[in-house]
Amino acid sequence: MWGEPARGVERLDDTDQRLIAALRRDGRAAVSDLAVQLGLSRATVRARIERLVARGEISGFTVMTRADVSAAPVRGLMMLCIDGRATEKVVARLLGLPPVQAVHTTNGQWDLIAEIGARSLEELDETILSIRRVEGVGRTETNLQLSSRRPAARF
Repeated sequence: MWGEPARGVERLDDTDQRLIAALRRDGRAAVSDLAVQLGLSRATVRARIERLVARGEISGFTVMTRADVSAAPVRGLMMLCIDGRATEKVVARLLGLPPVQAVHTTNGQWDLIAEIGARSLEELDETILSIRRVEGVGRTETNLQLSSRRPAARF
């Protein structure tokens, strides 16, 4: 039935969702700070994090450094429509291009979204042209990321 989790898959409750949102805002937050923020005990927060990791709901923790952003200050999202059944080949080719930082499958009008980080507009333009030459890539649309904002930590 619609809206119900698949058999053997637990649905995230409100507390899990709030915990994941807090970790998205600050992946380095101390368990004690998360406990205060969520109104839970430290043991409960630690157990929930461990359970979410074990179930695969949290697949890792990451850090974005100033070097990550400054090495590729020109950032864009490229939406791609793929011809036929070429998706896997196109994804492999895209991931082989150094400026392509991630590729996402999606639904709707576009088949893939590529995150691109370049050192300059010229490098971004070259990357876009290279992607458009990949066999199996049909229509594309690219949007520059002008600024990025993340929710502030709420304590």
